[in-house]
Amino acid sequence: MLKNINLSKILFLDIETVPETYNFKELSSGKKEIWKEKYGGGKEYPKSSMLAEFGRIICISVGFFDLKTSKKRSFRVKSFVGEEIEILENFKTLCDSHFHLKSSLLCAHNGREFDFPFIARRMIINKIKLPKILDMQEKKPWEIPHLDTLYLWKFGDYKSSISLRLLSEVLGLNSKKIKLKGKNIADTFYLEKQINKIVEYCENDVLILSRVILRFRNEPILKDKEVVFLKN
Repeated sequence: MLKNINLSKILFLDIETVPETYNFKELSSGKKEIWKEKYGGGKEYPKSSMLAEFGRIICISVGFFDLKTSKKRSFRVKSFVGEEIEILENFKTLCDSHFHLKSSLLCAHNGREFDFPFIARRMIINKIKLPKILDMQEKKPWEIPHLDTLYLWKFGDYKSSISLRLLSEVLGLNSKKIKLKGKNIADTFYLEKQINKIVEYCENDVLILSRVILRFRNEPILKDKEVVFLKN
């Protein structure tokens, strides 16, 4: 049961992705041909950020509860940015050093169908050995232990879906409002080159995730003063 899980064993995460290239015409000829055959052409290309084969990761934000170093509860947040291979290697180092035990869990919203497999696929593409916590290639869906707030909210109703922001709203979490929208991530990254805005957006989702899990466990919601932002 969710209530019985040790919070300090959970690595909360969110990723931000963009198309491999900003313009469809800049894509390699091989990928361009395959994209046209399967998806129809350049007009649909912005959607490529959702596919690990055509997109790439520009930010991974993580958070974890620190219940040991002090008597008070704290939640530590850190983001990985830079070249994609650097992002993935740093994330792997964190997983291998602190979240490598059998009891370790990942948590994301729609993580089972997006974040977890996207990270794993990009690691393989970049020739990075998967950390143990992400090595799920031969596991059946029901054998994957990781937490997904989307599926936790479904309660077995697989026809329904809900965004993390709507879930936060209906649970009364009063989350920080961020002006940046998911559909604008590529423009913010490629044209405006404002990675800090993207980091803020990504870290905010990690905070929402942690508060949703606490709400599901009927525990006191995380306060801003309990959050520690670690330097990137």
